[in-house]
This record gives sequence, C-alpha cells and structure tokens, in this order.
Amino acid sequence: MTAKCPLCFENQVQIYCQNNSKNDLKDYLHCQKCDLVFAEKAFHLSKSEEKARYDLHQNNSADLKYRQFLSQVFDPVIQLIPPNSKGLDFGSGPGPTLSEMFSQRGFSVDLFDKFYANNPAIFANKYDFITATEVAEHLAEPGFELGRLYEMLEVGGILALMTKMLNPNIDFKSWYYKDDPTHICFFSERTMRFLAKFWGAKVEFQNENVVLFFKQN
Repeated sequence: MTAKCPLCFENQVQIYCQNNSKNDLKDYLHCQKCDLVFAEKAFHLSKSEEKARYDLHQNNSADLKYRQFLSQVFDPVIQLIPPNSKGLDFGSGPGPTLSEMFSQRGFSVDLFDKFYANNPAIFANKYDFITATEVAEHLAEPGFELGRLYEMLEVGGILALMTKMLNPNIDFKSWYYKDDPTHICFFSERTMRFLAKFWGAKVEFQNENVVLFFKQN
C-alpha cells in the first residue's frame, strides 16, 4: 500500500475491509502505527453531498433527549473547568446545543462549523476547553484538524472528543456506525492513546465514546 494514514501520516497501512454490504460500499484501510481505520478518499462525499446529509439532521436545543446525549461530554467537562473559562464547540452543526448548555451555566463558547458557522478567525484564538461531539468520524484530515484544536488549548485546557470507538467486540462488517456515508474514520482506545502520547497530553476515558485530553505544561 502507498496510502498514508490521515492521522499519523505514516505509510504503515493495510487493507481492512472492502465493499462489504449494500448499506456501505466504502473500502477501508487500517494504520498499524496508530490503529486508525479510515475510508479511502475515493469514497468520500463531495462537500455538497456531505452538507445535504447534515441538513437532514433534526438536532435542536429544545430536545431533551439530545441534551441528555450531549451530557456525556457536558457533565465531565463542567466539573473540571474553572469559572470564566472560554470554550469552543467545533463542528457545532445546524442546531448548536452544547454551547447553549455551557452558556446557561455562565460560560462563553464560540462556534465553528464548516457549513453552519464558518468563522475561520477562531483558529487564531486560545481556549480553556474545546468540544467536538460526533465530529472526529467525519474528518478527512483528522491529524491536521485535531492537532490544530489541541494547539489552540491554553495550558491545562481540555479537548473533549465524543465518537463511537472501535473495540475488539465490534464486528466491523456489520457495524451500523460505519454505514453513514459521512463517517470516514474510526478511532480506538489505542488510537486515542497514540494521540495523547504524540501531543504529550494526559488522557482520560469517560466511557466507551468520550475521551478527554488535558494539555500539559
């Protein structure tokens, strides 16, 4: 294989899974270095196709079930950040809700979403906490995007990621999570620990879907 991993940029890549079901025709590769599983670029949607898919989402801040879902990230982060902390919700989507939850507790949160809140000026900022909920699996360039977010943290800051992670008990071929055409890369605990080591960050796993990275001195 000549492909490079989009997370660690190494070329230790092998074929993982090919055109396995009528619901998912993507081919997947696996990086032996960082354990990322990712779809080949030929199977990525165009920007217009991707946005059309997101436009179907019905998320809104008044939905109590959606708030409960986001509490997987909100609850641990709110307990760790000091008063007056400044945050960023990266990939905030068409119905920003997590930022509203923080705002209701007195925290200021900026938004960024390449389709719904495209404000590149935020990349010059520093933040005490950054959240990315159900975002990592959509990233075509996860190494660049996640590395940029980590660099935007103040020392002691928190990067909170929520994504369904691969584990040995998951049968990838029948895994519903990969069948979404916008889901193109999949992380495992090993992948997250690789990132933490690469960044020199402290890492904590809140549950099987949520991981916190703490920026060290």
